[in-house]
Amino acid sequence: MAVRELPDPAAPEPGGVLVRTAAAAVNPVDLQTRAGLHQGHSPLRPPMVLGWDVSGTITAVGEEVTDFRVGDRVVAMSAQMATGRGTYAETVALPADIVAPAPLSVPLTDAAGLPLAGLTAAQALDALALPAGSTLLVTGAVGSVGGLAVQLARLRDLTVVAHVRAAGDADAARALGAHRVVVGEEPTDARADGLLDTAGVPGAVAAVRDGGRLVSIVPTRVPAAERGIRVSVSHVEQDGAGLAALGALVDRGELGLRSAKELGFEEAGEAHRILGAGGVRGKLLLTP
Repeated sequence: MAVRELPDPAAPEPGGVLVRTAAAAVNPVDLQTRAGLHQGHSPLRPPMVLGWDVSGTITAVGEEVTDFRVGDRVVAMSAQMATGRGTYAETVALPADIVAPAPLSVPLTDAAGLPLAGLTAAQALDALALPAGSTLLVTGAVGSVGGLAVQLARLRDLTVVAHVRAAGDADAARALGAHRVVVGEEPTDARADGLLDTAGVPGAVAAVRDGGRLVSIVPTRVPAAERGIRVSVSHVEQDGAGLAALGALVDRGELGLRSAKELGFEEAGEAHRILGAGGVRGKLLLTP
């Protein structure tokens, strides 16, 4: 990866906005795209601008846009395979319907960590559709998606069992709101009504009761269905309205964001190395 000067978008499309970037979060999908793992189902070819998450300030609005004005602080998730637009850039042109007001209670840079992870967690919980009072097992419970899923599950009145691989993460999982923590390579004794697998742990299906529900966000490591358990994969979708609802939870103090480190655009390669090495707790943020 390298820093390059590219022309700024001249003007937004009629239904779009231009966003001056405050921060772009680094996500596993960025590392996968860089490595060529999505080339089979993506029209994008190098050279490309990577990035799905962005926070920033609107600098221009299209003639059909009525919900935003110049100067608004916003966040967005650009599903790069769909939009063709990466967010590791000083200015990003996006459709207005995937943009949402940024939460005001956190720094604008930190808000860049909300869109992809937050929408992934919320949509996966929607897919599980567990009734209140159910027990939910979350793998990778202190990761970016898992940590938000634990918090959102609590707000849905679910009893949350957090799975972490390292004993040192148990306290962090409890701080996020987990009722119980399971430590080890594979949880086997949770007897959960549902499982949200954010870490790709196929053996975790053993911890789900007969006839329970399982949703994975790791399509390459989906557990096999067994014992009447309903298994599905949740693929995150762009959703400006859903993102706005998540931002409101942040401002009400009901959803916390975690940032690990800010790096400059010229340090994007280092950010990828850090994330690829594992063990990051909180978002890595790239700032212009």
